[in-house]
Amino acid sequence: MLSVNQKQGYFYIAVTTVFFSLMEIVLKFIGGDLNPVQVTFSRFFFGGLVLLPFAFNSLRRLEKEQIRMEAADLRYFAFLGLIGIVISMMLYQMATLHANASVVAVLFSSNPLFVLVLAYLILHEPIYMRNVIALLLDIVGIVFIIDPLHMDIEPLGVVLTLSATLIFAFYTVLGKRKCYKFGGVVVTCFGFLFGSVELIFLAAAGHLPAVADFLLAHGLQNFAYIPFFTGYTLQNLPMVLFVYIGVTGLGFASYFIAMEKTSANTAGLGFFFKPVLAPILAFLILHEYIPVHMILGIVFILCGSLTNILPGLLHKPSARSH
Repeated sequence: MLSVNQKQGYFYIAVTTVFFSLMEIVLKFIGGDLNPVQVTFSRFFFGGLVLLPFAFNSLRRLEKEQIRMEAADLRYFAFLGLIGIVISMMLYQMATLHANASVVAVLFSSNPLFVLVLAYLILHEPIYMRNVIALLLDIVGIVFIIDPLHMDIEPLGVVLTLSATLIFAFYTVLGKRKCYKFGGVVVTCFGFLFGSVELIFLAAAGHLPAVADFLLAHGLQNFAYIPFFTGYTLQNLPMVLFVYIGVTGLGFASYFIAMEKTSANTAGLGFFFKPVLAPILAFLILHEYIPVHMILGIVFILCGSLTNILPGLLHKPSARSH
């Protein structure tokens, strides 16, 4: 019988899964009204603010163990924000403008498997045969989704999505170093805040005439004269708040709460279910057609995720002890 913590944990996993599965769909809706850079720095700034109380609570607990945040830690968070928010999430946001929401959602869901490879190369974490099999299944799934022989997906959308996925995996692996010290919620919160502030400064630089003229001359219109407050309407405000506060704030908060009440492997079920739920929601809401080759790709990615996560779930069926 499930404990109270486990029941609460599975509830938060469900909340996380729904939020994350709807993200690309809602970004599609607001993409025509708002600049992609504007959306990116806004949603991670507000998301970081939502996570801030959880982060301060974690830091207070760590102070009792004589673990304190230092200047070097803040510099590291600023570096993480540059990689994870300024670079990866900018590519991700632009990918939603050049590919179907379902394609972006499914490809980005393969991120945890790339984390395994990079963690092995950078952190020298062990990699097992099941991880290799999962990665191969994931690659096969990606090939099916792209369908290079009969490609009906805009190549730029695929390149942007895969680039965002790989860079975000790199950000995740580098963030693990600080997770060992501060925990995931602190690292995520400060990475979000630093990254969003860095992006705001870059957006401000795009208002300088010389910089704006250079960007416009090289076809980078989305990066010149980026609006800060315009584009918001009463019609798109509910969806904007859903992305800024719901997905980026409450979605990640639910993920970390689920991890605390269950385990990292169990909380990862959200990424396992997203490749299934996101295309279904995209079909129901955006009426996006799901071709056979994409269904096959989803099946392979699911098999890869299951191969990777199932052994951990079977070996850790109970809630994580504290």
